[in-house]
Amino acid sequence: GTSSHCANPSRGTMAFVSSFFDDIGGQPTIDAIVATFYQGVATDEILRPMYPEDELEGAERRLAMFLAQYWGGPTTYSDERGHPRLRMRHAPYKVNPEAGHRWLLHFKTGLDSVDLTPEQYERFWDYVTHAATFMLNSTD
Repeated sequence: GTSSHCANPSRGTMAFVSSFFDDIGGQPTIDAIVATFYQGVATDEILRPMYPEDELEGAERRLAMFLAQYWGGPTTYSDERGHPRLRMRHAPYKVNPEAGHRWLLHFKTGLDSVDLTPEQYERFWDYVTHAATFMLNSTD
């Protein structure tokens, strides 16, 4: 499941604790963000060449699974792919500051396409900006 219960010692009852994944609308929200993101990637002259010709659909599915799991949703990504090893998986590609900027530009369009509260938006944006910086492997 995507949520957990924890005992509330003061009342002796079970309190429902939802995940960020649930709070933002679950898989449909993640799928919408990622679909919009990849619409931008598909026409981006810097990012598109990083994907084999027929690989955008697979990449879209993997990113949606990864983000769902990261935010407390189903563990399908780990079940199918094991440890994310994101830097290793991106090592064959030149991920420079320009590529990182373009990636964030398309991701922002994805975030803008869904209905998040300002706090949810900021939390998601903070994560992806840190992730984009972490993935850089080239300075030119």
